[in-house]
Amino acid sequence: MIFKHTPLYRFLEYCEQEGASQKSILDCGAGGPMPPLSLFYSHGYKTTGIDIVKSQVKVANDFGKDHNQVLNVLEGDMTKLQFEDDSFDFVYSYNSIFHMMKVDIEKSINELKRVLKPGGLLFVNFLSVDDFRCGEGPHLGKHQYEQMDDEPVIHSYFDYEEAEKYFQGLDFIFKERRIVERLYEGQRIKQGFIDYIMRKR
Repeated sequence: MIFKHTPLYRFLEYCEQEGASQKSILDCGAGGPMPPLSLFYSHGYKTTGIDIVKSQVKVANDFGKDHNQVLNVLEGDMTKLQFEDDSFDFVYSYNSIFHMMKVDIEKSINELKRVLKPGGLLFVNFLSVDDFRCGEGPHLGKHQYEQMDDEPVIHSYFDYEEAEKYFQGLDFIFKERRIVERLYEGQRIKQGFIDYIMRKR
């Protein structure tokens, strides 16, 4: 099975280089019809995921069952994770954490850091102000907007250095500013992202 998102494979590569004995991994925002946890499960990881939307939790676990994988996706809120400190070798939130206000993003990253073991890797990505949708919809301040997907949803956009303040207690491993141009519903669009991989001290 091929997942469409190159950054997931990059994070997997970094995780594999660590040689962790347990290889436990947490995905925050793990729901949906093609859950990234499946990629990590297929490489021998003990997977756990949380998603705030109950229906998306079911969809992800059903995917796992259909592919003989126990993904262990649970209903949960990444601003207050129900796990002990230092629980996971690897933690990530991919294409998810920016669907909230920046004050809650900071809370979430603090929680991701809390449950990550010392020496473990954190991967998180943000929408950047380069994105074609930045500026659309009701402005909630600081490049935060209410925008329509299937329903109204918050999108928070970041300047290149803006998220650095969230990573106290972590050491830099990798950062990439990605601008992706593609066709969507017949229109050429430009999406902007900033990806981080960090190590907990």
